[in-house]
Amino acid sequence: MKISVIIPTLNEEESIGHVLDKIHRDPKYQWEIIIVDGDSRDRTREIAMEKGAKVIVEKRKGYGRAYKTGFAAATGDIIVTLDGDDTYPAEKILELVEYLLANNLDFISCERFSKMQRGAMSFTHKIGNRILTLTTRILFGVKIKDSQSGMWIFRRDILKSLNLTADGMPFSEEIKIEAWRKFKCAEVPIEYRERKGEVKLSTWKDGLGNLKFLFKKRFA
Repeated sequence: MKISVIIPTLNEEESIGHVLDKIHRDPKYQWEIIIVDGDSRDRTREIAMEKGAKVIVEKRKGYGRAYKTGFAAATGDIIVTLDGDDTYPAEKILELVEYLLANNLDFISCERFSKMQRGAMSFTHKIGNRILTLTTRILFGVKIKDSQSGMWIFRRDILKSLNLTADGMPFSEEIKIEAWRKFKCAEVPIEYRERKGEVKLSTWKDGLGNLKFLFKKRFA
């Protein structure tokens, strides 16, 4: 079985090496590490290649666009996603993959709030995440605690059945909505840490954009 780990990056030289070093590449699986880089101006790509990752430069902007590019390039049976800023526990990838397989699941989303470290998320972002998650639950009946988490583990075969329209930040909530509608899914708590490097989220712009997307997807 082959595992593809996809990490979108933009100027993550401070953290990407640490993230890649934490991935335990157990030899009983084949491994493929794909960095989808948004044309970084620092040494992100060089560091990633030194660590054995495949690097794809995606100049088209957007969080969802980066993942769509990564998904198209991935050849693994299982796809794992996470950010390149060291907020997610890359060292838990193998454990999460084996949880997916042992429980015959199709999709896992990692829930950040139960084990969040102090300072990992601002109060404003916490409130925004709660609002978006509650809206997702009400509009789509998706019973999750964290609709905005960026760490997922899923079987690549399900992608052909997901209607993924978002190219920006709403992609994170959309992939969960689509997966929960059609497949056997679970939410697993993970430790969430304070990021290394510059914060790239635009709190109000991204939050309102995500909220608007939810209503558009539900009622359009």
